[in-house]
Amino acid sequence: MRYWLLIACLIALPVAAEVFTYVDAQGNRVFTDQPGSGNAKRVPMKPSNRMSANPTAAAPVVVGKKTETKAPFHYDMLRVLVPEPDATVRSSAGEMIVSVTSEPGLQRGHRYRLLLDGQPTAEPGPSPVFPLSNVDRGSHNLSVEILDEQGRTVERTANQPFHMLRISLAQKRQAKPCTLDDYGHRPECPLKDKPEEERNSFLPFF
Repeated sequence: MRYWLLIACLIALPVAAEVFTYVDAQGNRVFTDQPGSGNAKRVPMKPSNRMSANPTAAAPVVVGKKTETKAPFHYDMLRVLVPEPDATVRSSAGEMIVSVTSEPGLQRGHRYRLLLDGQPTAEPGPSPVFPLSNVDRGSHNLSVEILDEQGRTVERTANQPFHMLRISLAQKRQAKPCTLDDYGHRPECPLKDKPEEERNSFLPFF
């Protein structure tokens, strides 16, 4: 048993080392790497069938691309210029012009949208001027917002009140009576209401 264990240990030596064997004076088989004895014989070594361990390839580290989130554009100022806050607009037909402005100016792809009492007055567009008609008599609120290309609200103003005073034609005529030359020229002075000119019943005497 000891003999075979010794052989196994010697086989485990590096391939480059030589192994010798001889029988000593006591009749024991001796294995050594030094051929000291005259009757020592070299033991033939079979090449080892061990395979060198391949280094484990490190798994590549996948670095995910960071998604660059573009910060939304910010306007320094957005406001309704006309009418001014709490202004009174006088129009018999409820007509008025609303003008807005922003700083900086409207960016590419952005659009203005005017809201009257929280409802859009028209489709969004690049124009800062909005003509309105048939606005009901009374107090109302205006606000304007800027939309981006996806229709998202970028900026929006607070509600700005104004008051529509729709003067009737009779009130206009009362405030400024019609003269003969006004008939047919002023809406409150139609031709049908023009009084007949008085005729002089006295003929000149010759």
